[in-house]
Amino acid sequence: MAIFGARRVLWRSFSTISSHPLRVCIVGSGPAGFYTAEKILKTHQGSQVDIIDRLPTPYGLVRSGVAPDHPETKNVINQFSRVAQNGRCSFLGNVALGYSISLVELRELYHVVVLAYGAESDRVVGIPGEDLKGVHSAREFVWWYNGHPYGRNLDPDLKNTDTAVILGQGNVALDVARILLRPTSELAITDIASHALTALEQSSIRKVYLVGRRGPVQAACTAKELREVLGIKDLYIHIKETDLKITPADEEEMKNSRIHRRIYELLSKAATAGPSQPSSGQRELHFVFFRQPDRFLESYDKKGYVSGVHLEKTTLKGIGYGKQIAIGTGQFENLSCGIVLKSIGYKSVPVDDLPFDNQKGVVPNVKGRILSDNSGDPTSIENGLYVCGWLKRGPTGIIATNLYCAEETVASLSEDLELGVLASTTRLPKLGRDGLLQILDNRNVRVVPFSAWERIDKEEKRLGSLRNKPREKLTSWEELLKVAGSE
Repeated sequence: MAIFGARRVLWRSFSTISSHPLRVCIVGSGPAGFYTAEKILKTHQGSQVDIIDRLPTPYGLVRSGVAPDHPETKNVINQFSRVAQNGRCSFLGNVALGYSISLVELRELYHVVVLAYGAESDRVVGIPGEDLKGVHSAREFVWWYNGHPYGRNLDPDLKNTDTAVILGQGNVALDVARILLRPTSELAITDIASHALTALEQSSIRKVYLVGRRGPVQAACTAKELREVLGIKDLYIHIKETDLKITPADEEEMKNSRIHRRIYELLSKAATAGPSQPSSGQRELHFVFFRQPDRFLESYDKKGYVSGVHLEKTTLKGIGYGKQIAIGTGQFENLSCGIVLKSIGYKSVPVDDLPFDNQKGVVPNVKGRILSDNSGDPTSIENGLYVCGWLKRGPTGIIATNLYCAEETVASLSEDLELGVLASTTRLPKLGRDGLLQILDNRNVRVVPFSAWERIDKEEKRLGSLRNKPREKLTSWEELLKVAGSE
């Protein structure tokens, strides 16, 4: 196994720790993983925590999910870096659960395993035409413009159409719309991937449609994200006046939610603030409410490519106090476009030997304790196995939500230790990091420690400084591993 960086530098001495420390492995180095590590290190003095990730780079969604024009959101990386530099913590990149090492093996090596690897797949719409070329998930598009190694080859066609349709009206959908419509001169000074910036500079996209099943009162975005997209320079905003009419049920929802009321107010103001028609060449953002996709339309001219979306008009139906769902009306219309981005939710994926609820896309758990099956029986606990983040609760919330999520999981872990629930796994010493490294060595896995990530970080910042950017991300495995291995 090639370990990037001298072993004596990375694998620190633990002479100050008891001969039988609590050994914890966290799978996933995003916010959920780092918040969990930080809490365990503070709560359990003497514990040793290893964070593994399939990528050579840490920070998960903060690096590959947060939009490039949101640098302030990425400041949490400073906090996570301090965790990784703790003498009792190690980051081990380029180690993939299920490939480099199995869950069964990790449970043999560590007293506690916490799964925090997030959601790296997508919910499907489940309608005809979803496999047409030009239909992408928003996650893929976000990975593409953020330089994720698995997203760099997406190559969305932005040249041969002037219209994009985004299904969904949450924060990710607004991020995608903003990246498509924002002046590239403003994006050029962010850490956007260079291949994405080049494609956006050559883009023909002038109209973006944000399509939602329900109305403006139920839009799933935050006021901050909405204000930002509405504030794009020289952008024409279109919202049908009829879509802004509200019902008593809508009033009830807004009465119970200050956020929903604020969203509605912002949309109402935007609908009347600008001109009634776009000027020549002006970029356009259209909010389309009360529509759901019925099927994707295939182009007559380009076989196998998308040419539009067949939409069904919807209406709202109350299903209890203060909640309404969209139901189809049987009325349809077509919306022409050359690219569709589905922003209907991320989805976690299972690994071997892990209980998994495929319907909800989460690991069955009670306050972070993983259950043996989907029955919900709190007595069927998998001793020593915990979960945190999107894999625990589903893909919801903001980065800080993972802090509270981690606190709950670590509280469960601490309670189990105190009550002796983990006695069977903690009464004996475990090999932990040394055992993991031995297995990875035998399998010729090239482990990327935090010191090697720091070399990647330094090189990206150097390359970025040449272009007046905060960093120029390395986007291929080859580049990342080459720089990681250089001294």
